[in-house]
Amino acid sequence: DQPIGFALQIVIWLWFTILFANFAEAVAEGRGKAQADSLRRTRTETRAKRLLMPDNHEVFEGVAADELEAGDLVVCETGDVIPGDGEVIEGIASVNEAAITGESAPVIRESGGDRSAVTGGTTVISDHIVVRITSSPGSSFLDDLVRGEKLPTQTRVAAGASAFDAVVFRFDLAYWT
Repeated sequence: DQPIGFALQIVIWLWFTILFANFAEAVAEGRGKAQADSLRRTRTETRAKRLLMPDNHEVFEGVAADELEAGDLVVCETGDVIPGDGEVIEGIASVNEAAITGESAPVIRESGGDRSAVTGGTTVISDHIVVRITSSPGSSFLDDLVRGEKLPTQTRVAAGASAFDAVVFRFDLAYWT
């Protein structure tokens, strides 16, 4: 039989771990909401360069990102925010996806292949690309965030914390009964 002091220490440490996990979950949720708010502002303030003639990249009109329809072609140059989810149909560029993924390293997006998908709200770091918008108004990744759906990282943190809570609670019940 174990001394009561040892068992009490284990229980205290496990409960401390639960408190820490819940705190970490709350921080992740708060950061996710702040990020979603930032992306919401990006969605409403972003201007797109919609091409008027697909074969001439110099002729475009400036429109609000939420006016774009699926199939519209937009040109995105260095420093531009990509106005909506789409597919690169021409060019190659470095894209900063930190606003969406949290990853600080830019990624290469190019026409053709598996590196052609772009997400609205990300920023072109270098060069320029022509993007065919694939999402209809109200159905993009940014729109999902605006509606309050969680980021993938928030979902993983919440699931991990809940599972850990259940394990510790079962351990406590099993030991003390």
